[in-house]
Amino acid sequence: MISAVAEMYEIHPQTLRMYEREGLLRPSRSDGNTRLYTDEDLERLEFILNLARDLGVNIAGIAVVLQMRERMEEMNRQMQGFVTYVQTEMLQRVQQAQQPGAGLVPFRRKPLKTE
Repeated sequence: MISAVAEMYEIHPQTLRMYEREGLLRPSRSDGNTRLYTDEDLERLEFILNLARDLGVNIAGIAVVLQMRERMEEMNRQMQGFVTYVQTEMLQRVQQAQQPGAGLVPFRRKPLKTE
């Protein structure tokens, strides 16, 4: 809940509301419309507070940094998928090459010319 999170991080609940308004945090809501913060939300909040408190980054800057961070995470996921694909392909090719007769190309003789 917002009051518990605000107390835990020593910030005003309005600060959390502002972060949500600006799209920096997206807590889920209960049936009674109470904000519910997940561990992921809290990690994101810690990152935001580090940028704001320790580095002096303003709200617009925080938004840019978070956007860049999300893009980098997506690129990393895509790269990991590509690496997995290449590893799978290489493993399949090595296994195929180890099969008896693999890599052999049938040789056909040209018929001899008869005069």
